[in-house]
This record gives sequence, structure tokens and C-alpha cells, in this order.
Amino acid sequence: MDRVVYTAYSGLRGHMAAQAAIANNMANVSTTGFKADRVAFERLSLVGPTFQTRAPTSEEVLDAERRAGTVQQTGRQLDVAINGDAWLAVQAADGSEAYTRRGDLTINPSGVLETGEGNIVLGESGPITIPPSASVSIAADGSVLAVPIGGTADQPQTVGRLKLVNPRGTDTVKGLDNLLKVRAGGTLPQDMDATLTSGALEGSNVNMTQTLVDMIENQRSYEVSAKLLTTAKEMDEGGASLMRLPG
Repeated sequence: MDRVVYTAYSGLRGHMAAQAAIANNMANVSTTGFKADRVAFERLSLVGPTFQTRAPTSEEVLDAERRAGTVQQTGRQLDVAINGDAWLAVQAADGSEAYTRRGDLTINPSGVLETGEGNIVLGESGPITIPPSASVSIAADGSVLAVPIGGTADQPQTVGRLKLVNPRGTDTVKGLDNLLKVRAGGTLPQDMDATLTSGALEGSNVNMTQTLVDMIENQRSYEVSAKLLTTAKEMDEGGASLMRLPG
């Protein structure tokens, strides 16, 4: 009986976590560079006399759909759409190196280049600081070009180069902060062949139609797991009634 309850319980936990991921995808259908969550659950396993399983906690990472989103032209000089399978290196909230496809870059009040989400953009030697300039642009190879105040547009100065990496062949996962990270820590080397398109942004890759289908299927599966708990209760009550002594 305990095994039936554990099976139903693990199923309910898994479906609740999956529903949270689906809701997150729906909420980020218009978020720049967002990659749709894909929850990966561990299989139910028998350990000793009981079943044990667990779903991802809030601190754990999820997997994500890696396909590219739709690219739209914006004409803004600090907007970049990363080509191919490359990702942009940024600094996560905990100070570690992580990677994103979000390309709506801005210059914060300290002159440091960051994404629209507030993550500091990393270059070949760390964060990229922009000196007071008349204009800033980004070349196809990731070079950050600045025209000094009083300078001419045909003689920009290179103040850094974005660190573009390719995660192909490396065990990487998407964190709850929508950043790609190397599993168990570590960093990726710079891909010198990676390129980007300036004046454009990659949108979310969430397929809204498929997301709605996933939500319906997940809800139906949740109901099956809930029904299993009801069945376990009925079986327990039936067994108890058979063992009840006539009074």
C-alpha cells in the first residue's frame, strides 16, 4: 500500500513542478532571448522497502529547448542577435560565469556593459567598461567599438570584445535565472569563430500552441495521479473492514 501512495505522491509532485515550468514559459513568451523550460525528473527508484523519488527544488537547474527564437531588426546599436549555437558570457547573481542569448545590451551608470536583465556582460578579460563616448557599436565578431567625444565615426576605438562561447559537446543546463551554466561548475572557452548580428534581437523560442497542449496533457496526468491516491484510500479502507472484528 505504501508503494502505491509513494508512486502517486511522486507523480503529483512531478506534475506540479511541470505545471510551474509551463506557466513560466507562458509568462515569458515575449521575453528577449528566453529559452523554454524543460523539466527533467529523476526516475522513480526502489530503495530498501520504500520508493524514493524527488522533483527539482527551487535551487536546482532545469533543462531548456535550445532552438533559436525569431530574430527581429531593431536598428539599435547595442542590440545584438547571436548567430548559430553561440551564447554570450555574463556574470550571474552569485558572481559565477554563465551564458545567455539575451542581446538587449545597455551601459549602466558606472559605464559597465550589461544585459537588459541586469547581468554584467563579460569580455575576454572580464567586464567591459565603456569610457565616455559619443557613440558605441558592436561589430559582427563581438568587438565593442566606441567613438570618443570629439572623435570621428570612421575612427572608433576597440574597448573590448564580447566573450562568445559554444556549448556544443559540453554538459550544460539552464538555471532558474534563465542563464546557461556548465553542470557541476566551470566555464566555457571563447569561440573565436562565433558571430552576431548588430541592430537585431532574438525573441523567445516558446511555442505557445505546444505549450497549451503540454498544459492540458499535464493536467490530465495530474488527475490520474490524484485518482491513484483515491484508489489507494479505498483499498486501505477495504482491507481494514475485512480485518475488523464483529462486535
